[in-house]
Amino acid sequence: MRRLATPAGVLAVVVGAFGYVGAVDPNQPGHYPLCPLLRFTGLYCPGCGGLRSAHAVAHGDIAAALGSNALAVVGYGVFAVLWAVWAVRAWRGRPMSIAAKPAVWWGIGAVLLIFSVVRNLPIGSALAP
Repeated sequence: MRRLATPAGVLAVVVGAFGYVGAVDPNQPGHYPLCPLLRFTGLYCPGCGGLRSAHAVAHGDIAAALGSNALAVVGYGVFAVLWAVWAVRAWRGRPMSIAAKPAVWWGIGAVLLIFSVVRNLPIGSALAP
């Protein structure tokens, strides 16, 4: 059971964060700070709508979560899969390491950049929060 302490601790923090965002509605002004990029430029960053997306996921409304920030919902899924792999490996006593090649990190950056650009264009307005 000691091997599962760290994955369990990370899961507890994530569940606590989702619980807080689920309880404190980001759709109501004044609870969370504004995105600096949106405030000063009027452009959506890849994280804009992420809190509203997490709030919707916490309430089980996946459609609203996808409408707020589809990329964040994909990120929640990726986190869930990676956490499950980590927990299984920890249970079996194997170390968890993510050794991605630079091309993977460049690819992730490209996806974030493309998502940011498209959601700020009229053609990508469905991706805007």
